[in-house]
Amino acid sequence: MRMRNVQIGKDARIDKNVILGYKPGRKIKISKTIIGKGAIIRSNTVIYSNTKIGDGLETGHCVTIREQNKIGNNLSIWNNSTIDYGCIIGDNVKIHNNVYVAQYTIIEDDVFLAPGVMIANDRHPVCTRCMKGPTIKKGARIGINATLMPHITIGRNSLIAAGSIVTKNVPESSVVCGAPAKVVEKLKDLKCKAKIKDKAYE
Repeated sequence: MRMRNVQIGKDARIDKNVILGYKPGRKIKISKTIIGKGAIIRSNTVIYSNTKIGDGLETGHCVTIREQNKIGNNLSIWNNSTIDYGCIIGDNVKIHNNVYVAQYTIIEDDVFLAPGVMIANDRHPVCTRCMKGPTIKKGARIGINATLMPHITIGRNSLIAAGSIVTKNVPESSVVCGAPAKVVEKLKDLKCKAKIKDKAYE
């Protein structure tokens, strides 16, 4: 199902039971939903109005992308994941299954969010005046079931270990772990556990 005010580029593949340009319940002015060329949008995906997405979008099943989002090229977002409204997302971002991206989150290029990542945006719910999700800098990797709290910055090329709860800013190229998460080493010092190579990230 494609609603009014939707512009989608050529070579798109859209499965059944997809809704594009869905009208939000909030009282905002409705404008175009724009999706670039080469999109693959799988069944039961809903993309709201007032959202702009670049080329190469690929969704899993049951994905929700809310209104007023600005999303770059080559986003992949997998089953049962949600991008809430008012987010800015760069190019080549990969969002795995069962991820929640809260309102007003900024995700830069080449970021990876593993399954089950939860992102918060409110220091003392519910306070709409202080909503601000984290800023995740270029190349950061967020592990399975990690939680990112509001108003923090995840540094470039940093690695958040599985299950961590991140409450403070993370320095560039750091590895953090725990609840609350703490820096445990630098990314350049992380060894390859599979022993395929010496360094995990080279």
